[in-house]
Amino acid sequence: MSRRAVVVGAGLAGMLAAAVLSDAGVAEVLVVDRDALPDGPRQRRGLPQGRHAHLLMTGGLSAMEEIVPGVSLRERLLAAGAHEISLSSGMLALTSEGWLRRWRRAGPVMLTCTRALVDWTVRAAVLEHTRVSIRRGAVTGLTGSAGRVRGVRVSGPGGEEVLDADLVVDASGRGTRIVGWLDGLGLSGVRSRTRTVDSGLVNASRMYRVPAGAERFPLTIVQSNPYVSRPGRSAMVMPVEGGRWLVSCGGTRGGEPPADPEGFLRYTLGLPDPIVGRLVSGAEPLTDVHLSRSTSNVRHYLEKAPDWPEGFVVLGDALGTFNPAYGQGMSVAAFGARVLGRELARSGDLGAPGLARRVLRGAARPVDAAWSMAVGQDVLYPGTRGGRPSAADRAVSAYTRRMTRASTGSYAAASAIWDVTSMRASPARMFHPSAVLAALAGPPLPLLTGPPLTPGEREVLAGLDRTDS
Repeated sequence: MSRRAVVVGAGLAGMLAAAVLSDAGVAEVLVVDRDALPDGPRQRRGLPQGRHAHLLMTGGLSAMEEIVPGVSLRERLLAAGAHEISLSSGMLALTSEGWLRRWRRAGPVMLTCTRALVDWTVRAAVLEHTRVSIRRGAVTGLTGSAGRVRGVRVSGPGGEEVLDADLVVDASGRGTRIVGWLDGLGLSGVRSRTRTVDSGLVNASRMYRVPAGAERFPLTIVQSNPYVSRPGRSAMVMPVEGGRWLVSCGGTRGGEPPADPEGFLRYTLGLPDPIVGRLVSGAEPLTDVHLSRSTSNVRHYLEKAPDWPEGFVVLGDALGTFNPAYGQGMSVAAFGARVLGRELARSGDLGAPGLARRVLRGAARPVDAAWSMAVGQDVLYPGTRGGRPSAADRAVSAYTRRMTRASTGSYAAASAIWDVTSMRASPARMFHPSAVLAALAGPPLPLLTGPPLTPGEREVLAGLDRTDS
């Protein structure tokens, strides 16, 4: 195997890519990041969405565990205080079509914790079990030619220097400078292959202490409704480590949540069901309200470029970013790193002809699936910039809405949605014959008139409620 690989970005995508490269036998794997990385699960500057809710789905976690050798990330996260939530029975979810039921059947799970804990756990595991090293510096460009990338230029405390590499991986995230870097090599035209769809989503999040007696209260979410020609508005109460609730609100253009505490509470109480506001009205806030606007969907169609240099791979958010409301980013990053690992195992050499192009095309497939799901809904909100619903979008939207309505009273429909949401199956799962039949039949059980709470949960909610609801 070759001498050195340089990974740009020490976020989730970068550390997973580094683990893959080290496991493939690369002698030196160097990760370069502009930030001073925290020595624990704390927020860092280069992750604008880090303070908001993130869901680690089954499919993504499975890919991560396959990538990082010698450690169970699931066990580490749970030991650090993460929560394992069953999609079938462990959450209260109000969809655009009504409340989902809670089924006494096994279903996919997800882990809930802060994004900082996920990043820290993965980074620590990779550094413990591989030969990967991290260096602070800002990558300012690529070296080489239009035919092959030979390394990166790095600006650091000692000035600018060149790091030679047999393979460079851009995992620098939403803020990637990929277009300018490729221009510098003489590869133009990439900008015209970039698309942005921006619903104007603003996220607002605040931490609360979990009240005594509410430790086992289910994850609670009021989803936005893209079918009513009004701004999307949503909220979630998610258990995280440290005996805390992370409460995140999201609103598209014209329905943005405010940053002041009183307005934040009013926003939750003004949703189609006030349950989130009722819960947090009796909980102790631990932080201010944090806002973020870095939420647009951006797709760099690099795999469609007519020419691509050897020795250069793009993964994670640097290839495609999605509205974070759909909980796809972490899993897609893991899928891309797994593609890199499989292609390295197949070729046996970083310098193998066509390796970079094959990785790019393989990594683009899960990006496309996530993009279709995110953009297909975002284009329905009023004021969305960069896209209008096509006839195909409207057809898929109508089917998805019918499936969602069926899922309020059909286990077959709900399980199809869970499989896709958890990213353990592709969107094609929604068109499996059993799912299609369930969608056509509609919900065999009547719509619930309120959240499916147990008697104990109703008592907890009533005890916390400080509103007039």
